[in-house]
Amino acid sequence: MVKQSGPTNNFPVKVQPKASLDQVVGYREGVLQLRVTASPDKGRANAAVISLLAEALGVAKTRVRIIRGQTSRDKVLTVDSLTPEDVRGILEAAVG
Repeated sequence: MVKQSGPTNNFPVKVQPKASLDQVVGYREGVLQLRVTASPDKGRANAAVISLLAEALGVAKTRVRIIRGQTSRDKVLTVDSLTPEDVRGILEAAVG
């Protein structure tokens, strides 16, 4: 039996660890750009990404999850109950 794939709430994120400040930079070529001050040691940058995105979106940290790329700058995230379009709209309204 083949499992049918439905709509996905996953979206790509590019992270710059060890930046001078925590910041949602915006979208570049459809990829959300984030900067975090944390180093990538022992998952600190991942925790900072989740915290930054949850705060920017006004949701609980437990609703933000890293689906793929735990050890990479290129990650795939999901936010429970928000579509990628919802995330983009909220972030663009806050930044711009």
